[in-house]
Amino acid sequence: MNTAEIRVEVAPGLALFVPHARRTGAHPLTVDGVSTLGHVIESLGVPLTEVGALVVDGREVPAAHIPADGESVAVRAVRRPQEVPGAPLRFLLDVHLGTLARRLRLLGVDTAYESTDIGDPALSARSAAEKRVLLSRDRGLLRRRELWAGGYVYSTSPDEQLHDVLDRFAPELRPWTRCTACNGLLRKATKEEVADQLKGGTQKSYDVFAQCTECGRAYWKGAHHQQLEAIVERALAEFA
Repeated sequence: MNTAEIRVEVAPGLALFVPHARRTGAHPLTVDGVSTLGHVIESLGVPLTEVGALVVDGREVPAAHIPADGESVAVRAVRRPQEVPGAPLRFLLDVHLGTLARRLRLLGVDTAYESTDIGDPALSARSAAEKRVLLSRDRGLLRRRELWAGGYVYSTSPDEQLHDVLDRFAPELRPWTRCTACNGLLRKATKEEVADQLKGGTQKSYDVFAQCTECGRAYWKGAHHQQLEAIVERALAEFA
């Protein structure tokens, strides 16, 4: 095996994935001479879902490039908004991102969500089968080969998570059109159609309702509507 030494510089936005010693500037790295550059970058801790371009000595190369001795590699972050092949843009979120899933659905973004841990193989297989962008904070999950597309969720704050996803992927926003519980589409409904879900006070106070075409859940402008409306208004003001 012929080893080689290359120099690797990681974009600032990707610095959190690599050891502290490699977070600024270019650093030497010994490679085995047979592994692809994509494999080398992943071995440093950077999921390829977060890499926008790999630039070797000033020219962009594919992840399949075999690095040679003396090459200088720049690892760049994805461009924003990120282009995702195929249409329409749809997401799949893992078990830890329930609040983000509900907020994306609130904005009318097609968002599947697993409320139980079904395991990395099943999640990545669903991403591929349904052509959904898998969003997760699990770096190992995002390195699975069968993934169709993926994105790392950088923050633990739901507000910051939503902002980041909208900024990165620029999905079409159609607020109030999806069920926040199951992702089904909503339709207008009469009070009579949803009467079995209404308590006495709600029946007296509200006349405008919507109902999920999938799970049947009823919606109206209840006590939390102002909070939800604020989320929608902020998203539309910045990303519509």
